Order: sequence, then C-alpha cells, then structure tokens
Amino acid sequence: MLLYSILFLFFFQLIADFVEAIYAFGLLGVSIPVEIVSLLFLFSPLFLLFLKKGLGKRALLSLSGVMVVARLAEVLLDTRGKLLVSGLGVSCFMLLLPAMFYHLQRSQEGRENHHEEHEKDHAGREMGVEGAQIGAGLALAVALSILLRVLNSGNDLSSAGGFQVIAWILGAVAIIQLNRRLREPSPTPPTRQSTPAPTSRVTVLSLGLVGVLVLLYFASTSPNVIARWTGASYTLVVTVIALALAVFAWTWAGRRPSLPLLWSWNIAFVLALVLTILPHQIAFPADPGAYPLAEPPTSQLVYIPMLVMLALSPVILLNFSLLVQELLSLRLSPRSLGIGFSLAALYVLIMIFAHVFTTVYDYIPVVGPVFRDRFWLVYLVASLVAVLPLLKVRATQRILPPSALGYLPLAVLIVTGGAVLGVFAIQPRPAPPSVENNSIRVMTYNLQQGYSEDGQKSFDQQIEEIRKAGPDLVGLQETDTNRIAGGNNDLVGYFAKRLEMHSYYGPKTVAGTFGIALLSRYPIVNRRTFYMYSLGEQTATIHAQVLTGGKALNIFVTHLGNGGPIVQQENILAETAGLENVILMGDFNFRPDTEQYALTRQQLDDAWLLRWPSGIDDSGLNPTDRIDHIFVSPGLQVTQAEYILSPASDHPAVVVEVKW
Repeated sequence: MLLYSILFLFFFQLIADFVEAIYAFGLLGVSIPVEIVSLLFLFSPLFLLFLKKGLGKRALLSLSGVMVVARLAEVLLDTRGKLLVSGLGVSCFMLLLPAMFYHLQRSQEGRENHHEEHEKDHAGREMGVEGAQIGAGLALAVALSILLRVLNSGNDLSSAGGFQVIAWILGAVAIIQLNRRLREPSPTPPTRQSTPAPTSRVTVLSLGLVGVLVLLYFASTSPNVIARWTGASYTLVVTVIALALAVFAWTWAGRRPSLPLLWSWNIAFVLALVLTILPHQIAFPADPGAYPLAEPPTSQLVYIPMLVMLALSPVILLNFSLLVQELLSLRLSPRSLGIGFSLAALYVLIMIFAHVFTTVYDYIPVVGPVFRDRFWLVYLVASLVAVLPLLKVRATQRILPPSALGYLPLAVLIVTGGAVLGVFAIQPRPAPPSVENNSIRVMTYNLQQGYSEDGQKSFDQQIEEIRKAGPDLVGLQETDTNRIAGGNNDLVGYFAKRLEMHSYYGPKTVAGTFGIALLSRYPIVNRRTFYMYSLGEQTATIHAQVLTGGKALNIFVTHLGNGGPIVQQENILAETAGLENVILMGDFNFRPDTEQYALTRQQLDDAWLLRWPSGIDDSGLNPTDRIDHIFVSPGLQVTQAEYILSPASDHPAVVVEVKW
C-alpha cells in the first residue's frame, strides 16, 4: 500500500509539472508551442499492443524505478529539462498501471490453475485485497498531496529548496519496496489458456480508472484550486476535505456499500460539483453597453454545494478501488489493456486541452472560443467519466474487512490532521502599522505567472524583487496559477505568506480571466471585481479600499487585453470617475503616445511624470515604450518613482511613493 501511495503521489506531481512546463513555452511565445508534441508521452500504453506476454516483473519494477528517479530529478532542472524528464515519468506511469494490472491478474490465474477448487476462492480474495490496497494507496497519496500543498501555501513542499529531501525520502522508501518486490517469487504461469474479457469492457473500466485520476489531478489533490473556484476560505476547504478523507478511511475503506447507496452517493457528488462551479460562472454578455460588469453578488448559500461536494468527494476513491477489483477479476490480455489505456490516454489529452482552453480560448483558432464560459462543462465531463464506468462493476464484488488495509485509517488520520493544523499555521500574519503615515509606497508588477524573462520558474526571485522595493501595496498581474496550466500552484497565497501581507485574489478562476491580485500591508476592505468588455481574452479590474493616514485610498489593479483596447480603459475610467484618492495601476498594454493614455490623463495623473516631468529619471532612464503604469488622482503627490528592470519577469516593476 505504501509503495502504491508513493507511485500515485509522484504521478500527480509529475503530471502537474509536465503540463505546467508545456504551458510555460506557450506563455513565452503567446502561441501554441511546438513542445506540445511532448504530450505524446501519454500514449505509452500503445506498447502493450506489441507485447503478447505483457511485461515481466523486472520490467515493471524498472518502470517504477525510472518513474521515481524522474520525479526526484525533474525539480532540479530548467523548464525544458523538467518538461522532458517529468514527461518521461508520466509515460512510465501510464504504461506501468495497465502492465501491473495484467501482471497481477496473470498471477491470480496461475494460482487458480494450480490449486484445488476450494482454494480458488482464496486466490480470488487475494486479488480483492490487492485491488483494495491499490485503492488505499491512492487515498493515502491524495492525503499526502494535500498536506504537501498546504505546508507550502498551495505549492508542493517537496519541490521547494531543502524540502526536496521529503521527495528523496519517499523515493528511497519506494526503491526499498521495489527491491523487496523483486526478491519475491515470480508468479506461476497459467497452465491453460482462457478467453480474455471483451475489449470494450476493459476499455470502459480503464477509462473509469484514468477518469478518477484526472479528476483528482484537476482539483482534489490541490485544495487551493477549489478555493479559487468560489473565493471560499482556503482554511475551510482544507478542513472539510481533510475530515472527509479521514472519515472515509475509518468508515468505508475496505468495504463496499450497496449499489443503491453507491449510485446515490455518486450522483449527489456530481450534482454538487457542478453546482459548486455554476453560481460563479459568468455568461459574459455580447453587448458593450453591459460593461463595466460587476461580478455577480453571491450569498453564503452558494457555498453549501461546495461543502457537500467536499464531504462526498471520497466516493471517487471508492469508485477507483471497485474498478480496480473489477478489472482484476477479468481475464485480461496485453492487447485489451493496451487499447483501453491508450484510449484513456487520449481522454487525458482531450481533458487537458479542454481545461486550458477555458482560459486561452482567444489564442486557439476555431476550437478555442467553444470553451469560453464553459469551465463547468469540463468538470461535468470529468466527473461523469469517473462515475459512469461503475455500470460495468458487478454487484457480486467482495466486501473486504478493514483489516485488509492495515494502518491506512491511522495513516490518513495523521496526514489529514497535519493538513488541518498546517493550514492554520501558514496563514499570513501582517504586522499592523506602528504609526499613521501620510504616504504610501505602491508597486505594480506583471509576474508572467511566476516565470522569468527566459522562461524559468522564478517565484522566489520575484518575491525578492518585491521585498527589496519595500512596497506597502502591490498590484499583481498574470497571477492565474490555480489551474493545471500553472501546475495547480497558488502564486498569490505563496507571495502573501512570504511577504506577510493581506491579499485579494480578484477574479475567480472559473471566469477564465488572466489573474490580477492585490497585496497590502494594510487591511483590504470593500473589495470587489468588475469586468471590461472583451472581444478576445476576458479582462477584469480589482477595486478595493485601503485605510491609512486618515485617508481611504481607492485602489484599482487591472490588466488590459492585447493592444490595450480603448473600450476597456473607458470601462475602468467610468468606475474611477467621481472617486477621490484613486491609485490605478497595472499592465495597460498601451504606451504614452496612444489615445487610451491621453484619455486617462484627462482624469488622472501619470505618477511617473509627477516625479519626472521630462519623462527621464535621474539615472537617464526614459521608458517611452512603457505599458505598465500607475495613475493617481489630481492632488496626490509623488515623491519617488522608479522602474525596476529585472530578468525575474518579462515586465519591469513600477514603484512610486504617493503622499498627501
């Protein structure tokens, strides 16, 4: 069970890094990257079509070993190296899973053929226990993934700096377990031939198994992803899902509920999942006159489906265990498994594209726009594929005693308990300002989703740039990383904790926008998000207030679309009109020589020119092509202004000190 849990955990980590690395190349080129062909790594099950006898035990253990080594190595590499090595690890897993099922089933068949009739039930029960242990390993892997994410503010702790030792310890345990498996006697080959199960049946079960893994990868292994769908408390999400896993491990692990209960549980889960997303999904109107469009208000009642969904979510782990047991009860062939898991790999590929297209639809010809405002549909399909294959599970599957799973309940309880304690421990704790000031230091920074100018992960380097600048307020752009395209990482939560600042994420991820966020040393109040008219990629703006020095400052953070469409800037200026003490900052995608800039200057002052009227600072810098701006209300003074040029991102940071 421990070996299975490590392999599943490493798979979730590898596929997250693999997809993120591919997306990083598309991010740099603002196009579909050639590196996308590396997704062919998913189709390693095709090799089974050419192996009449499947893979031997040594080959299986070698695949497992390569996968473990790939997980340990990929975090040490640059983006391209990570793409190739994590892709290799994913490929190993996609081949290992069906090959392992064939090996286990063949072992059972050999025992059945060489034992008396009354001993066949014992062999079958052994396979049932093995199947249950595989499912138990998955449950423990999910709990471990949640813990590692929680302890690093939504990012995998075992990939960070010195904490990579966690992955090395787990890898060492896996290698030891693999070595023990290698020393076990090989299974006795079956003495008679049997008719393999229909390929269609094997394919449906394969799709169900991989469907569960896809749904876990998309959301459950990273609770911060679910929190960002709804804007709910991350602490609440982690606590509920951790309790649900712990209760599941103690109550249901190793047992099989009645079919009516199982189907009721699954249907309720699917409905709750879709209803968790739908209230936050915005159908953006085509009429420009409908903008600026405020994010629709939601009551506390909309969080009820989310809580129900989290409480019911362990049912997909039960599904996985039942599907494994059903598959192992069949007469399998390498060919049927090769076809089934290759089609399942195609499903994974389609779902990855569908998920990513809900955000980047504007960059994908013809197909992309179909996915606009359809985030909910992706998860409806993902949940159905994880549930409907249960139709192929027979009602005669054995009920296994909890004792068959050993220390699983205790292990899950310890891990989930650590996650609950950890989520409270990692909360940012901003120090309250010691005195009332009559000035505030403001920074705007486009993070390129946490990547440097040359396409390398640079969370910590960007944090260091912010820390050196010492701002009180930070407006961030391109922070939409709570998606598979960003490795399911929580960029804003990570920055807020490391800088010990209050945070507001801005638009929810279901809206399909490129993220904007606000960090502040002062409490953020009256915060809201509104959207601008967008023909292409959807854009949004944050409006919040910060109270300091007897002033209520109206803070706006935005990121306009390509070319800085004037209609979007008009939407923003309609919101800032009539307000006092406005600070408007962001990546506007327009330069000082444009109509949009001139329109903005009719209402607000350019902070850069307030400090450097000639446009040239005291070091001789004259950023005539600047598109990152900070605008302020007339009457506010700017005592400092600087552009920080750094390779930590593809944009400079702009820092000004505003005084009143």
